[in-house]
Amino acid sequence: MAGLALDETGLSRVVDAFYARVRADAELGPIFNDAVHDWPEHLEKLSAFWSSVMLTSGRYKGQPVPAHMKHKTRITPELFERWLALWADTTNAMMEPAAAAALQAKAARIAESLQLAMFFRLGERAENELDA
Repeated sequence: MAGLALDETGLSRVVDAFYARVRADAELGPIFNDAVHDWPEHLEKLSAFWSSVMLTSGRYKGQPVPAHMKHKTRITPELFERWLALWADTTNAMMEPAAAAALQAKAARIAESLQLAMFFRLGERAENELDA
């Protein structure tokens, strides 16, 4: 079977399949299921996000950093790794190889940016270096 193309339909299908796996995952599921109260609406928002970042459609109008910061006490760097592993499995299984690789590369950059925003404290680091 040929993989899905990197277009609106392919992105929507991979987002739906991926988040079905996330919701059922022992580590990620409890966090996502507690945080998301309207899955159909959230899946549409996530499809719009991926459409915006991969197809430059401009459909996404949210703010991912504040959305994730609300759940900072439950999110760890290891959970980002779990998310990325599930994303790789899902995109490899469903997308054309070049599309899967592009989605995985973009997800890795986004995860890195979110983790820097959530966990890196320049002020604390500078203070610790001054104390040394």
